[in-house]
Amino acid sequence: MVSFTPLRTEPAIFARQQLKTIIIDAGHGLPDPGAEGDETNEAAITLAVALKAGKLLEEALPDCKIVYTRTGPGLPGGLQDLREANRLRAKMANEAHGDLFISIHCNSAGPNYRTKVTGYTTQTYYVKSGKKKVKKTRKVPIVKRYKVPGTTEGTETYIWAAGKNDLKKQFVGSGQGEEEEEFGEKTDSNYHYFSSAEAKIMASLRTRKYFDNSLTIASFVEEEFVKTGRPSRGVKQRDWEAIWVLQATAMPSILIETGFISTPAEEEYLNSAEGQKEVSNVIKNAVLRYKAHLER
Repeated sequence: MVSFTPLRTEPAIFARQQLKTIIIDAGHGLPDPGAEGDETNEAAITLAVALKAGKLLEEALPDCKIVYTRTGPGLPGGLQDLREANRLRAKMANEAHGDLFISIHCNSAGPNYRTKVTGYTTQTYYVKSGKKKVKKTRKVPIVKRYKVPGTTEGTETYIWAAGKNDLKKQFVGSGQGEEEEEFGEKTDSNYHYFSSAEAKIMASLRTRKYFDNSLTIASFVEEEFVKTGRPSRGVKQRDWEAIWVLQATAMPSILIETGFISTPAEEEYLNSAEGQKEVSNVIKNAVLRYKAHLER
């Protein structure tokens, strides 16, 4: 009888799927406060949530290394420029050989303004000119512009857009992002750092795997938010602007918008100990589900 050896459907590199290192990224950092509410700012909230979520993961996964991109109020590395700090975040994650990158943020719909008439005033004006000039008056409204509290609410989790996987693939292939050209400047034919055609193929396979895994854990995050009663705006692909921490991280990566700081009720929730505890538990539960998914 002839026996057949089953063909491998994936490269051997994907056979061992487990979480050994998780990168927890608190978005923004002074002097960049991020989005601002009436009482606090994004940088302060994301740091508090990141530290709480990291501690929960350290307790739940004692064999897993938790790496924080920042543990203080400032940008990573004491930098003053957000773009350079985001490059450093990706570099830290890649050098730590992270298996998962979680960036924590707050959303904002921006301030809303309305106007109302609060009274009238008399305005003087003239018609014609010279000896025929005539003085007249008219009533004009006094208009006051005032800020309206935001009402947009909900969470959403972003992943790198599949349509731009070639940009991600460059960092997956090189394993580092700090020396790459600016976002969007490279082309598909510019793979000078791939050592061989096989390496380029492997980078493509890894990139696709990272996209699938990013989508999986992003879905878990939003499902866990729904369990707490938070409105979910779903999982979205970030493809309309440069997000360095999603593009240049050579691992599955997600960016969690925990709520709208521009909405007073959401800001109060995100700034409260109870709200931060709930968001942290959402992240922990999603990671544990993701770990179980990988091990299956």
